[in-house]
Amino acid sequence: MQKLVIDTNCLISYVTDRNLKQQGIVSSVLEQTAGLKICIYCHFNVISEFIFVLDSVYGVNPKDIRVMAREFLSMPGVELIFEINTKTLFNFWPEQIRDYGDAIIAATCRHIQGSAVLTFDRKFMASLKELGLRIFQPRTHTD
Repeated sequence: MQKLVIDTNCLISYVTDRNLKQQGIVSSVLEQTAGLKICIYCHFNVISEFIFVLDSVYGVNPKDIRVMAREFLSMPGVELIFEINTKTLFNFWPEQIRDYGDAIIAATCRHIQGSAVLTFDRKFMASLKELGLRIFQPRTHTD
């Protein structure tokens, strides 16, 4: 089973129409997750960021945000992570990964053997590459 550590921007792209290509990629990943072909590891910080962004940036009703978060977290194949290896986190942040939330995701990926990060953030992708962490590459129709 493929293991993915999800970034907040993926969840935001899924529930908004800000980028239809990204929305389609996440939709496909979630479909595979529901079919237990992929396991998504979601750090609690990602859910906190998701709620904050939908509330403060997009103005979504908090009750609707709660429904979205509950439905995502109750999906088969989604595992909520609370733990963090602080030694790894502080080795990554702030010198190697400037964004603290991204450093949490990278540290989570480092400690879940065989995992890759699902993100659309190009700057974060570059940092992940430099750290030797895997980045999820969606398959195209020609693969």
